[in-house]
Amino acid sequence: MRVLVYGAGVIGSYLTHVLTRSNNDVTLLARGQRADDLERDGLVIRHYFQLKTTVDRVQLIRTLKTDDEYDLVFVVMTYTDFPAVLPVLAKNRSQNIVIIGNNTDAHDMDHYLREHSDPPKNVAFGFQTTAGTRKNNRIICIRGGGGQMVLGGLHGPIPFEPLLNQAFAKTKYKLVYHENIDAWLKNHIVPIVVLNVATVIHEHQMKKIAGDDKLLRQMIAAMDEGFRVLEALNYPLTPAAQASLIRNRPMLMRLLLKVYHRLPFSQLVNGSVSEIVALSRVLRRWKEQTPIRTPNWDDLERKFHAKLN
Repeated sequence: MRVLVYGAGVIGSYLTHVLTRSNNDVTLLARGQRADDLERDGLVIRHYFQLKTTVDRVQLIRTLKTDDEYDLVFVVMTYTDFPAVLPVLAKNRSQNIVIIGNNTDAHDMDHYLREHSDPPKNVAFGFQTTAGTRKNNRIICIRGGGGQMVLGGLHGPIPFEPLLNQAFAKTKYKLVYHENIDAWLKNHIVPIVVLNVATVIHEHQMKKIAGDDKLLRQMIAAMDEGFRVLEALNYPLTPAAQASLIRNRPMLMRLLLKVYHRLPFSQLVNGSVSEIVALSRVLRRWKEQTPIRTPNWDDLERKFHAKLN
């Protein structure tokens, strides 16, 4: 099966590794120095928990041409990069697209591709539950098991689900299909933004976050405020266990945050500051549409922007 992975960061690199090892015909789109490194050294991944390093020789392209055609295209970008990629996807002949990453605008993206694509596109959205960082020419990948992607369509089941299952059939990678992926992605943004805001506030000193009990309490309260905003906008809380833990077990949640921020690998979970700024702006817009008071979120946001300035 011909597969394109559009984006060679942590998520795209691991996805490429998995799909390559499953005997797919995989092409990776990369640019600049990253493309140069891949051409010279191959796709080098240090699997943090598995204590191993893999090297894959992959086919590379630097631009997606109109006539390039793939059975599946996985678009793995930061939230702020998606707008520049959509016109390229719309012009391309490939029909089955999975857009992966932090995303608050799934319906707008889907609408754009449906309005501007020829031939028409089948679009799904997802999030890969791996993390890590890029160091020199290698990816340090943090994951459990073989990796996992939560994904779904906006108009019922994904039309190309059999192709997805076939692409990952020979792997330990799990595909988890969700009936309301838009709500899942919006719920996911709440803790992601809070965690990254706290990281900036304490200047990436993770043990300092673990020892700041006042900040940890404020983080949990801010997450709850974020979920209340989503409820006020009529989005279901999903996964329900996530919101339940934060709301009903704050002491346990605080303990989990303390432990996480003391573990060495937490230093390697790098978020894009520009992406967090953009997502925070979206959350602010959501809050302004509701009567929900968000004092803890507002205070964290002020401290976050103070550090950036």
